[in-house]
Parts: sequence; structure tokens; C-alpha cells
Amino acid sequence: MALRACGLIVFRRHCIPKLDNSTIEFLLLQASDGIHHWTPPKGHVDPGENDLETALRETREEAGIEAGQLTIIEGFRKELNYVARGKPKTVIYWLAEVKDYNVEIRLSHEHQAYRWLGLDEACQLAQFKEMKAAFQEGHQFLCSTAS
Repeated sequence: MALRACGLIVFRRHCIPKLDNSTIEFLLLQASDGIHHWTPPKGHVDPGENDLETALRETREEAGIEAGQLTIIEGFRKELNYVARGKPKTVIYWLAEVKDYNVEIRLSHEHQAYRWLGLDEACQLAQFKEMKAAFQEGHQFLCSTAS
């Protein structure tokens, strides 16, 4: 059975100009171990949790962002399937916008750095093609549903 993890693709955008979606920036965290890869906050589902609860908990634990500081974007859910450390893994991501552009990020011991990056830079840092596709699809979704 595949390992299951859930997370949030956390983003922020400048309020002005609202329709310029080049102002979307994604939050990436750099792992403290292994190859020090960059990903959005995510983690394994605990017993009794649903997927979205896991994503919110992991975002709180890894980045210090509380559920009340986020707006989950309706209609976007991305499932990634890949092999990690020799085992199949499934990761579910939702898009979540921070309500405060200058929200404080408080990293856990699991991460050593964070960055807010535009789409191109986020894709370059993400390394894995599945994660790049998730950023691209999330960005496209946000641009197509801009209010």
C-alpha cells in the first residue's frame, strides 16, 4: 500500500494590481535531511484524520501558519503519485492563500529554510516533475478563476 501524505500549496499575492497574476508567490520549505529538497508543507496522515485536516496540521507544524490564517481555494485538488525511498507514495495538495501577505513563517526542525517564489522559480527549485506540474496547474487554476 502506498504511503499517504497531504499538504497545502500555500501562496500569497500582492493586492495591487489584483489582476496581474505574476504577483502570485508560492511558499516552499527546504528539508533539513536527505537531499534538502524544496516542497510545500506536507506530511503523513495520522489515524482518525481526514486528508484536509492533515494538510492543515502539517502546515501549522512545519510553517507555523494556523488554519485561520489561510483561505482554502475551492475546486483545486492535486494528487501526486511517485516513488520515495523505494516505496510508492501518494500526496494530495490543496491551494491555500494566506490572508496576511506578511504572515510570519516559523519553521519546525524538519526544515532549514523557506522562500516565497514566483511560478518559474518555484518550478526550478521543486526538482521533481510531479511537483512542478502541481505548481503549474495551481497557478493556471488561480489565473483562470481570478476575481
